[in-house]
Amino acid sequence: MSLRIRLARGGAKKRPFYRIVVADTRMPRDGRFIEKLGTYNPMLAKDDPGRVVLLNERIEHWLSVGATPSNRIARFLAAANMRPAPAIPVQTKKDKPRPKTLERLAALQEKKAAEEAATEEAPAEEAAPEEATTEEAPAEEAAPEEAATEEAPAEEAAPEETTVKKKKEA
Repeated sequence: MSLRIRLARGGAKKRPFYRIVVADTRMPRDGRFIEKLGTYNPMLAKDDPGRVVLLNERIEHWLSVGATPSNRIARFLAAANMRPAPAIPVQTKKDKPRPKTLERLAALQEKKAAEEAATEEAPAEEAAPEEATTEEAPAEEAAPEEAATEEAPAEEAAPEETTVKKKKEA
């Protein structure tokens, strides 16, 4: 008879509570067990002392007899400094994106980086011509404004705007 130290679920729906038991491996998870060795309440905070309660003497006895702990119980025992921590197995890669998806994502990132680089270069190029026109425009616009104030302000305002637009286009 091979023995296993494992969890047996109890509690209500969506309110789990586990007993740590030693049972024959052929018995169902929540079925017949040999002895109760502690409790595990995942609803409590991780630093709560009542989250994992172990009967150390009885667990040591069953381990000496040949019972093997489940992965979760082995982690509990490692946290209680009763055994060395188990090696964490390599996880399957089913949750990772497939190669074609990775290629698409890389292409999208390259495209975004190229667009960002283009937007950074474009304002720098556009800013230089605007600065040149703004520097030249005030000196040339000053004379027509003085003439416009002497003659007819409404009539001269329209031609002034068109000359500024023509300069910007050129």
